[in-house]
Amino acid sequence: MGLTHGSTGKNAVDNGLHIHKRSPEDVVVAVAGNPNVGKSTIFNALTGMHQHTGNWPGKTVSNAQGYFRTKKHSYVMVDIPGAYSLLAHSQEEEVARDFLCFQRPALCIVICDAGCLQRSMNLTLQILEIVPNVIVCVNLLDEAELRGVRVDLELLEKRLGVPVVGTVARKKQSLKRLTALMDAAADHPRSVCSPLPCPNALKTAAAWLEKALPPTNALPLCREWLCLRFLEGEASLVRQTAEACGWSEAEIQQAKSSIATAKEQLAREGISQNSISDSMVAVVHEKAKKLTQGCIHQQGEGGYSRRDRKLDQFFTGRRTAFPIMLLLLALLFWITISGANLISDSLSGLLLRGQDLLSLLFEHFHAPGWLHDACVLGIYRTLAWVVSVMLPPMAIFFPLFTLLEDSGYLPRIAYNLDRPFEKCCACGKQSLCMAMGLGCNAAGVVGCRIIDSPRERLIAILTNTFIPCNGRLPILLSILSMFFVGTEGGLLHSFISALILTGLLVLSIAMTFLVSRLLSKTLLKGVPSSFTLEMPPYRKPQLGKVIVRSVYDRVLFVLGRAVAVAAPAGLVLWLCANMDVQGSSLLSHCCRFFEDAGQLMGMDGAILVAFLLGFPASEIVLPIVMMAYLSTGMLMETGALNEMRQVLLSHGWTWLTAANVLLFTLFHWPCSTTLLTIRKETGSLKWTALAFVLPTIIGIIFCIGFTALIRLLGLV
Repeated sequence: MGLTHGSTGKNAVDNGLHIHKRSPEDVVVAVAGNPNVGKSTIFNALTGMHQHTGNWPGKTVSNAQGYFRTKKHSYVMVDIPGAYSLLAHSQEEEVARDFLCFQRPALCIVICDAGCLQRSMNLTLQILEIVPNVIVCVNLLDEAELRGVRVDLELLEKRLGVPVVGTVARKKQSLKRLTALMDAAADHPRSVCSPLPCPNALKTAAAWLEKALPPTNALPLCREWLCLRFLEGEASLVRQTAEACGWSEAEIQQAKSSIATAKEQLAREGISQNSISDSMVAVVHEKAKKLTQGCIHQQGEGGYSRRDRKLDQFFTGRRTAFPIMLLLLALLFWITISGANLISDSLSGLLLRGQDLLSLLFEHFHAPGWLHDACVLGIYRTLAWVVSVMLPPMAIFFPLFTLLEDSGYLPRIAYNLDRPFEKCCACGKQSLCMAMGLGCNAAGVVGCRIIDSPRERLIAILTNTFIPCNGRLPILLSILSMFFVGTEGGLLHSFISALILTGLLVLSIAMTFLVSRLLSKTLLKGVPSSFTLEMPPYRKPQLGKVIVRSVYDRVLFVLGRAVAVAAPAGLVLWLCANMDVQGSSLLSHCCRFFEDAGQLMGMDGAILVAFLLGFPASEIVLPIVMMAYLSTGMLMETGALNEMRQVLLSHGWTWLTAANVLLFTLFHWPCSTTLLTIRKETGSLKWTALAFVLPTIIGIIFCIGFTALIRLLGLV
């Protein structure tokens, strides 16, 4: 969940087709495997990176790159997306296939699940068709043993004809044998692929197509394999092949015409497009079945453990699933609020002592007063505000949420929400994108790549911003504490805040369902698609790694982004608040301009200006409100909620104002980072504009309607 340093930093590979070697001697190694087999865990253990892992398919959509060195060789490790096959039925499968075909790694490590070996062999056999130098790594031996499954690794190695090693990814000691095999494979690479058999009719058609295709000498792939994939209808592979081989436009048309002719010939023989794919899949499955017979020794019932079945009856049961989801969410918020309230005040005081030191430093160097005010009262005080408000809830919420993820519960949420999304003609995987959006909406948008259908992916992208991200959560928590629960703290107050916040999140989810259905019935009509969602076993989270990964990958990354935005924003805000135009500050003029619109929505002009100027990042909305209200043109000296509440009350805030701020915080335009991500993912200004307008219109309607109703009833 969330954009992380490991997945977005300098070691990340965006499109999977660029390898960054540090020296010409580096050996390029692809790390492949099904989703949820510990692939990224092994990658992290070898490279020392923090590529985020997760218990659902499609978690790694792009290729992450890291470096690893043994006594003999240095390696460029590339973690390609988890995939069940190379037939490219999804975006992650297409990225994985294209990397293996067109980047031609010197070595491929295929990670298999010891508890589901036959399924893992499907991908392994397909990789062996195109990559000769392969090491098969049978992972999760510990979990397989708990289920009474034992794998005969020596027999499997003999049948495959490539090195096979058993590992437990969480124990680095078990990877020593793997690294030794990597060195051996680099020194003496295997050079022959292992093609799978195919029906005679397809073999004949592929042989004819081989002669009709333009030259593919620049592409070291078996032409028969390539022709069989063309016959299966993989149009994207044709485009990639043409680009890799440098085909002219005439040669591309020649290839397409030849493929169409071969398909027509097969159709005349009664072999349809679907039957081509079905027959090839059947060959792979039958080969995998024969390969693993005798290699797997089962004691007891094995497979899905009795404990997991009982837990699933509880967590995914018809009557218990949704109450448990809401209860766990409320519990997360309660723990977050309770801890954040205690930490925030202490952190605020600590940062303000830093302000005093900065002031002494400026005084020591006899800096002019305007420079001191701009840097200390503008930039530093805004930064202190953002850090003291954002850091405590993030430092608590992210590790707790990661614990749920590592335990295997998040895929159960996707399973529970699949039916509601199906009724909205959307995809159940959208729930996983929503979970990512709780950390960062931009991450949720990127996560929508795991949805195969372009229509459903677009629905998920357009509705992801209805889920409040970590930048909006501190605003919600602060307003709830100041106006609806009380700032005294204590378990009862924090529990009530958690319940209200859970209710607001349920409102966001309900709006996601409603807008998804509206889009699917109007602009994005279509039938919901099917998808594969693997239920991983429940696992005991590794507490130490969870904390380190959450702090390093999520808390510091997101906080760093907020600070990078808050620093220049603090300077601009200070300038606006202190720049005099006709007797009033520029900020005051802006507030008066939006006053009528703000009153109509149950707020005021200063609040609307704060939301507008908070476009770079929602984290700075409350500091802008305070800046607009305080005549000194700077933020108050502390982020204490009691003092903040007094300032807001003195400027006309009521419970209705606070309620409308909550509603508009939930439903308004995405931040600039999210919009740029939407533009990149959709490639369309039209859809980016709709992503901006859609939540904004809903937020305005909500606020105006709620304000009119409350005033009509005379409740304020």
